[in-house]
Amino acid sequence: MTPAARVAGAIEVLADLIERRRPAPDALKDWGLARRFAGSKDRAAIASLVYDALRRRASSAWVMEGETPRALMIGMLALQRGLDGEAIAALFSGERFAPEPLSVDERARLARAAQLDAAPLAAACDCPEWLLPSFMRAFGPALRDEMRALTARAPLDVRVNSLKSDRRTVRDALAHLGPENTPLSPFGLRFPVGEDGRGPALQAEPEFLDGWFEIQDEGSQLVSVLSGVVPGSRVVDLCAGAGGKTLALAALMDNSGEIVATDVDARRLVASHARLQRSGATNVTVRTPRGRYDPRRPDPLADLAGTVDLVLVDAPCTGSGTWRRNPDAKWRLRPGGLAERCRDQAVVLDRAASLARPGGRIAYITCSVLPEENDDAIAAFGQRHRGFTLLPAAEVAAAAGFPELAQWATPGGGILLTPHRTGTDAFFIAVMRRAP
Repeated sequence: MTPAARVAGAIEVLADLIERRRPAPDALKDWGLARRFAGSKDRAAIASLVYDALRRRASSAWVMEGETPRALMIGMLALQRGLDGEAIAALFSGERFAPEPLSVDERARLARAAQLDAAPLAAACDCPEWLLPSFMRAFGPALRDEMRALTARAPLDVRVNSLKSDRRTVRDALAHLGPENTPLSPFGLRFPVGEDGRGPALQAEPEFLDGWFEIQDEGSQLVSVLSGVVPGSRVVDLCAGAGGKTLALAALMDNSGEIVATDVDARRLVASHARLQRSGATNVTVRTPRGRYDPRRPDPLADLAGTVDLVLVDAPCTGSGTWRRNPDAKWRLRPGGLAERCRDQAVVLDRAASLARPGGRIAYITCSVLPEENDDAIAAFGQRHRGFTLLPAAEVAAAAGFPELAQWATPGGGILLTPHRTGTDAFFIAVMRRAP
């Protein structure tokens, strides 16, 4: 397919996902199945165009004075891809499979791309307007810089599995793919991402199949260390999901102690079994629940009540900190969805409180930047559970070996990593200790 035909294909995908209000991966999959002539590179390029358009949906709509799929694509090519009017006109030529030529009005509107600072704040920040007060509260004067960083493409990071290898060995083995050490995590490698938004096929590498590394954002690696886990501990990962942080904890504990990995939804745990086997982690037990966890019923972890050194709560959240990777999610989020996540967070934190031993800790983590899911959740937990004390951010950061991260303490006492601050996905962590 020509570049112009790919643009036309991306407009078709945008039309489908906007009209039917469906996730981008579903719309892209259906488009590809219906057009077998499109090769893998074509599909990847179209996906990249679609995701870039979703990243800049609000600002593109302001530039083009409309939110049609065509308008969003034109605006994105100017704002995200940096194309000038003539380059965009060459793609919108109307020839063969190219989109129809730009109109006089469309050409005139493109001049607004250089005037984005004059746009309404929600458009300039490319976020839903109803969430703007939350972002203003989270970022203050740095709002525009933080939000623009959330519209960029995310890097491709891996965590080297210290149970099987070390960073230098893995970097040398994958030298043909151009890895560099991650700036902060001592276990991380970062790989270049192409114009189509894709990195190398790391999961096909022999070292991945042998368990030498796992794909994991540097921010996720850092909060695992900030949890303060130590070898020999008894740990419960309450929201283990596919096991990413469980595996990181097992490596940090050098296979000593005990980790119980569970989740409220058994389906989320399915992928963890193969990952654990590949990793060489031997101190992990996966407890698969029967049915969904219900706080009104006896807790299936009741036998561990009051005995756990560290309860890791990688809480269900809106995922606003991962919008670089999942830009369609921000436009599908509704106030009711945020309220539901906040209720879920309260339930899982209360459950964690029952498991922590006297002197034990809870590490509360989200991949969100919203204060409602972060500082507010911790403050409400403190009101419900007076026997827990929030550890100072400086103490948490210093104990983990990253004292510089204390500068990103939130008003409520947690630590918030962001793409703008740390070059990572956004992660919040707060550590609470139960009174001895």
